[in-house]
Amino acid sequence: MRHIISILLENEAGALSRVSGLFSARAYNIASLTVAPTDDDSISRITVVAYGEDAVVEQILKQLNKLVDVIKVLNLNESEHFEREIMLIKVAPDEPQQTQLQVVIESIAAKILVADDDVTTLELTDTCSSLNQAIAKLSPFNIIEVVRSGAVGISSGTTTLKI
Repeated sequence: MRHIISILLENEAGALSRVSGLFSARAYNIASLTVAPTDDDSISRITVVAYGEDAVVEQILKQLNKLVDVIKVLNLNESEHFEREIMLIKVAPDEPQQTQLQVVIESIAAKILVADDDVTTLELTDTCSSLNQAIAKLSPFNIIEVVRSGAVGISSGTTTLKI
């Protein structure tokens, strides 16, 4: 099962390493990891996406809560939530494909960052599964590079991850 875990932790040297170490110590692969300061520069928010059994994730959550740097942990799968990921992608379509490419760009709601004679660079923001579908739709247009940010998530409603 896919799990999205949000963690608030003190913005201290080595804190991220200790968090990611819990996953590797349990031989649990991290699919994506994003981290950035919050509105308080002394606190960072980490979003971890991982695949695995619920029981293993439950143990990891308990261990995360025991780390000194960790302030609060929330498994976003336990409630309604929003998630988004940013993707930048370069395609190099053949000349006859230009019209088709424009149709696909509109259908996936991509933003054109740069379009020159040879390469078109696009930006998309959506869910992980939607970005995977966008890659599939763009594959006939000679994808030459893909960069993805990893998921970020926030719970809906009054559930918050804030101190």
